[in-house]
Amino acid sequence: MKNEIEKMLELYFIAGTQDTKDRSLPDVLKEALEAGITCFQYREKGQGSLTDHEEIKKMAKTCLDLCKKAGVPFVVNDDVSLAVDIGADGVHVGQDDLAIEETIDLAGSDMFVGLSVNNLKEFKIAEKIDGVSYIGIGPVYSTYSKADAKETIGLGFIEKVVAQKSKKPIVAIGGISEERAVLVRKTGVSGIAVISAITKSTDIKKTVTTLKKLNKNEV
Repeated sequence: MKNEIEKMLELYFIAGTQDTKDRSLPDVLKEALEAGITCFQYREKGQGSLTDHEEIKKMAKTCLDLCKKAGVPFVVNDDVSLAVDIGADGVHVGQDDLAIEETIDLAGSDMFVGLSVNNLKEFKIAEKIDGVSYIGIGPVYSTYSKADAKETIGLGFIEKVVAQKSKKPIVAIGGISEERAVLVRKTGVSGIAVISAITKSTDIKKTVTTLKKLNKNEV
């Protein structure tokens, strides 16, 4: 299972309608899927995001269908009820969302669960929770994609966490651009998660290809 999750985390794309101002989210996602992203997380949050539950559910289903056709895992951010309702592959929660134990219970055995951490204490707790499938660590760099982003942790912290020889796959997130990706990969994380690197790209295929070339086996 860990190997499957690690492969999934290689290039983890996160987005909601608020991140794709000039294009529809499904159009951007379709292009990113064709280019080779390995996982997609639907995160409808922040200024300009959808607020109506039915609209959110409809958009989530549209994105889920695209991911299914491409054979790429689909994850819902925060909303485990929505994830269960539409049959998502996984759900990802932060420290300030629904209690992780409750999320795991609601998700059941057919869905994987990701948990975000921002410091060593949170990481060590996450490590010990059986139902957590992978750990998201960040923000590595400053990010404008998340209004609720916490203090940046830097590459040094990522290296410290990787040195703990975690039993769980680790994905780094936060301000990771094409130029910075190689530095993050060098820390030994399982993968990187990006938002604006793809949503603001003028050539998604080229961006995804570049980000995927910089995998940890080539640095």
